[in-house]
Amino acid sequence: MKATSYQKDLIESLKDPCEASAYLNAAIEEGDRPVFLLALRNVAEANGGMTALAAKTRLSRESLYRMLSKRGNPEIKSLNVVLQAMGLRLAIEPEEHECSAA
Repeated sequence: MKATSYQKDLIESLKDPCEASAYLNAAIEEGDRPVFLLALRNVAEANGGMTALAAKTRLSRESLYRMLSKRGNPEIKSLNVVLQAMGLRLAIEPEEHECSAA
């Protein structure tokens, strides 16, 4: 029962784009693709599930399930489409949070 409650609470919190962003960034920092893809599946669930995501992205549910599966290997273009449909974007930042002026 506690796992179900945790999952429900997690999905509810991931409805907030700021929470989803922090969650996905933490998953990326793990450096493990299956962890990141699981995180993406959880954020997708928080955004209405695969059916809603398929409608927003114009990708088939089957493609989304395959792309976000443990063995998925989404192309950057597909990843961008999925993230945009969830109100998020992919960004690259310097490790040191200061950039010198050009």
